[in-house]
Amino acid sequence: MFHFGQRQFLSGMAMYRSLMANDSRSGTAPTADASAESGARARTRQAIVEAAVRALAADPGASLGRVAELADVGRTTLHRYFPERADLLDAVARHAVRSIAAAHDRARLDEGTALEALLRVAQEYLELGDLLTVLFSGLVPEEAWADDVMNGDALVRLCARGRTDGSLDPRLPDDWSQGVLWSALYLSWSTLRAGDADRHTVVTNLLLTLRKALGASLPG
Repeated sequence: MFHFGQRQFLSGMAMYRSLMANDSRSGTAPTADASAESGARARTRQAIVEAAVRALAADPGASLGRVAELADVGRTTLHRYFPERADLLDAVARHAVRSIAAAHDRARLDEGTALEALLRVAQEYLELGDLLTVLFSGLVPEEAWADDVMNGDALVRLCARGRTDGSLDPRLPDDWSQGVLWSALYLSWSTLRAGDADRHTVVTNLLLTLRKALGASLPG
C-alpha cells in the first residue's frame, strides 16, 4: 500500500497546480546541454527516471541502488546522471509535467463537449499509473514544479468551454471542478492499488462520479 498523506488531497486544485508546475523551466525548454545529449544518453536517463517512478511507487523509501537495479544500470552510471537523490526527484517532476501534457494531447481536449473531454482526460490521467502514486505521495517537493503557465491553463480553458457549451454545471467554480477531478482520481487510483475493484469497475465509477458531479443538470 501507499504512504499517502491526507493533507495532499484536501485541495485538488493545489495538486493540479503542482502537477503543472515546472515544464516551462525544464520540460519544454531544454537547456543546451540537454539538447546536445546523445540519443543513447537520453535513453539511459529516461530509463533511470522511469525506474525511479516504479521503485518509489512500490516503496517511497527506495534506495538509489534499487533504482539502478530496475534501470539495469550500475550505481556509478546512475550517479553520473543524478549525483544526488534530489536531482533524480527533480527529473521525476519534469517527467510528470511532460506526461501530463501528453495525457492532454491524447485526450483531445478541444474535441466534443467539454464534459466529454474531461472524461477522456480523467481516463488518461489514470493511465499514468505508478507516476500517480509518486505524485500523490508527496515525494516530489512541490517547489520543484511550481508556477508553470504552459500546461496550467488546460483545465481552466476546458471548464470555461464547458460553461459555454452547456455541458458542465455553470454553478461550480473552476477550482472546485478541478478539485473534484483530482479527488475522484485519487480515490480511483488508490482503489486500484489496493485491489478493491478491477480496472473496468474503477473506470466506470470514475466516469459516473465526474459526470454526475460536474455535468450540467438536465432540464426537467
